[in-house]
Amino acid sequence: MFFALPSLLLAVTLLVIVLGSCTLGVLIGRRLRGHHEPWREPIGVIQAALLGFVALILAFGLTMAVGRYETRRVELVTETNAIGTTYLRAQTLPEPVRSQSLELLKRYTDLEIRLSTTRPGSPQARRVIADGQTIQRQLWALADDSLQHAPTATAPRLYVDSLNTMIDSQTSRVAALGNRVPTSVLILEVVGASVALALLGRYLTVLGRGLLPVTLAAVFVTLLLLVTFDLDRPTRGIITVPYTPLTELRASMDLPPAAGGG
Repeated sequence: MFFALPSLLLAVTLLVIVLGSCTLGVLIGRRLRGHHEPWREPIGVIQAALLGFVALILAFGLTMAVGRYETRRVELVTETNAIGTTYLRAQTLPEPVRSQSLELLKRYTDLEIRLSTTRPGSPQARRVIADGQTIQRQLWALADDSLQHAPTATAPRLYVDSLNTMIDSQTSRVAALGNRVPTSVLILEVVGASVALALLGRYLTVLGRGLLPVTLAAVFVTLLLLVTFDLDRPTRGIITVPYTPLTELRASMDLPPAAGGG
């Protein structure tokens, strides 16, 4: 639900929900001011306990989002290394498998770069993954031809091993891109923060305090929620997974091959 929203709309939605709950709490507090004196202390205790619980939930969600973000970065570097190793070993293959494999690996790297800018689970992402799997099958068929012609040669065997690692690394990366913080956790964060801030606004208003503390708390919680949500949107937003390793690898592929082939 939240993952499909554009970044600006997501920020506005969170701000409206949080500020709206604060406003509701302030309005209720104004109506109850002076009429519920015996309840002030119990409500304050409940408010403090609820704020502590919400703080724990927010910290838990942020930790989950950061962990998934770091996993995506690691998987991207791992896949980049796997493609780079496969490209280098493809240069040692005999012709015409060598030239065909090198060209397919360039196209495959272009697709992986495109995957870094498409929303996981979207039709565009599924199309990119399908195109990549097609190239994987073509590369595997060429590797099989190379092994058939030289079953005891070292170069084709090393190339097949790196190609298998490259295919596996793409699967791991796609899984990492789609491994998001559960929606139920995000909803719990938003609902819990809204309820806690509404009670805070009500409590401070009953005490006759100003609106500045409530407003600052609402802004801070909104920013924390936005960071948590943005970390879980790896291909768009403010905090994205950098794909510089892939672009640098692709640029190196435009240079003349280092090996002349078998």
